[in-house]
Amino acid sequence: MAAAIPSIACLGVIGRNNNPLHITVFPSYDAATNTRAPLRTPIQFSLLLSSTLDVFEARARAGGHPQQQPGGGSSTVPIVTGDFGLLHAVDERLAAYGFETNTGVRFVAVVDMRGRLPAGGGGGGGGAAATLSAAGAGAGPGPGAGAGAGAGVRGGVGLRETELRVVFRAMQTAYVRLLQNPFYDPDEHAPLVPPGGGAGGGKRITSRKFAEEMRRIGDHWAPGVVSL
Repeated sequence: MAAAIPSIACLGVIGRNNNPLHITVFPSYDAATNTRAPLRTPIQFSLLLSSTLDVFEARARAGGHPQQQPGGGSSTVPIVTGDFGLLHAVDERLAAYGFETNTGVRFVAVVDMRGRLPAGGGGGGGGAAATLSAAGAGAGPGPGAGAGAGAGVRGGVGLRETELRVVFRAMQTAYVRLLQNPFYDPDEHAPLVPPGGGAGGGKRITSRKFAEEMRRIGDHWAPGVVSL
């Protein structure tokens, strides 16, 4: 049997106020049953995405520059540079990679290091990706694993960070197209603090076209893919 290769297990978009905007969960290959199913539930992946926020913040502080304060002291001002790369390894299969835009929106890709068989390797075929919307968790049909994706790619330990560059580029392109929609108001999706305190309600992205684009990106990516 062909060795399994990395695949996308989850794609997430986090707003500039650390509010979740979108999450899509993808099935992974299970060698024991020769089927494809998600490794974690949508709630578990949501918690995993939340755990990456500390890493983003730490990188922002580490990349900051000192600024003089009026009282004579100094503080570190974070620089948001669009950094991407490995955020942390979750376990022997899952690893979280991230990208931060210059507006503070974060894209996270959770990769399953043994999530898919190479093309022609058989085993369960493609699967539907589950998408969390404002109403909760829902399922939507994906376009499959992508013909030829990962063909000839060696399954192994570790993954070069540059392999995810194409994923984040495609996610950012899809988000920019969403912002160009006159009916989409970014501020409507940011948590608000009402007068007098209390919690405000930030909305999730409910665009069907955006969700379909996230599914397409996750289904078609494999190590070695240079365009999505």
